[in-house]
Amino acid sequence: MADRIVLNTISYHGKGAIDEIPGEIQRRGYQKAFVCSDPDLVKFGVTAKVTDKLDAAGIVWSLFDGIKPNPTIQNVQDGVAAYKGSGADCIVTVGGGSAMDTAKAIGIIINNPEFADVRSLEGVAPTKNHAVFTIAVPTTAGTAAEVTINYVITDVEKVRKFVCVDTNDAPEVAVVDPDMMATMPVSLTAATGMDALTHAIEGYTTKAAWELTDMFHLKAIELISKNLRDAVAEAKSGQPGSGREGMALAQYIAGMGFSNVGLGIDHAMAHTLSAHYDTPHGVACAMLLPIAMEFNKPVVAERLADVARAMGVDTTGMSVDEAADAAIAAVRQLSEDVNIPKVCEAIKADELDQIADDALADACYPGNPREADRDTVVELFRKIMA
Repeated sequence: MADRIVLNTISYHGKGAIDEIPGEIQRRGYQKAFVCSDPDLVKFGVTAKVTDKLDAAGIVWSLFDGIKPNPTIQNVQDGVAAYKGSGADCIVTVGGGSAMDTAKAIGIIINNPEFADVRSLEGVAPTKNHAVFTIAVPTTAGTAAEVTINYVITDVEKVRKFVCVDTNDAPEVAVVDPDMMATMPVSLTAATGMDALTHAIEGYTTKAAWELTDMFHLKAIELISKNLRDAVAEAKSGQPGSGREGMALAQYIAGMGFSNVGLGIDHAMAHTLSAHYDTPHGVACAMLLPIAMEFNKPVVAERLADVARAMGVDTTGMSVDEAADAAIAAVRQLSEDVNIPKVCEAIKADELDQIADDALADACYPGNPREADRDTVVELFRKIMA
């Protein structure tokens, strides 16, 4: 079977990249933008950095900000109704993974109305038409939703998250401007950065990994290891710096890779924690990352040794097994340095079987390089219990 790479048609990177947004809309002849953003970003003027550009160019727009941190089926349905009522013909989404995931689902349903039942999009949905033309502007350095073919929706009724994978949902244009990430608080900078590292490491060790995605993932691991601590320090000081810029690029590069080869047991378990306990996704991924690496080590030790070197570890004289352990230790140290919690206090012992079953049913699990059963996953969850 042929390997496949799906990326944006165009992406812009670096400070001032948002200046390119009006031109991308105008040259295609679109008349009105549906701006999909997070309510807090609207409140604190972050979304306005983009809408001011639209105003200056004379582009009409309407705002939809009915988005929760873990977007729900209802959020998507509300967004579809708002889009239909707005008279818009394109989407500009400004925010983190929640805003971008919501925008993807809206754009898919508008152009594929037979999938109006949001649950029908779970897994690999056979949509026929590409989503509404979308420009994605990330405000966090972690999810890479602006370049991926994935989005995640929370099913409140069934207490679960489900992953949708669709080549038709990738935004045509990504605008990765580090200035749009300047208001990220310290905790979010750390959590989303560790999410990006999880994407890169899981993508490098997943069953479907191959040479082209390996290149992306190893570079992302290197950049994250060099820049995340600085990005967190910059968030604390409120001062701009190279750390934030490095993370903006690193998380995008990681997305270029994992979007095309999948993830693994870490993300499967993290999705479950978010669905059951509303655990922030990046925090869940970070807590579980060294645990998942240890579990997978028997089958991917050589690849974990590569991870160690990408993280700057001098593995001279080490065996493959020792280098793999060094990678796990380096991940633990980075997580500690950016103050990621080590335990999830919300986990309930009497729910372990259920959350283990949910993790094994998650769309990310099949990509894991090592098989697990319920008892194994229960024990992995126990490692982060208080």
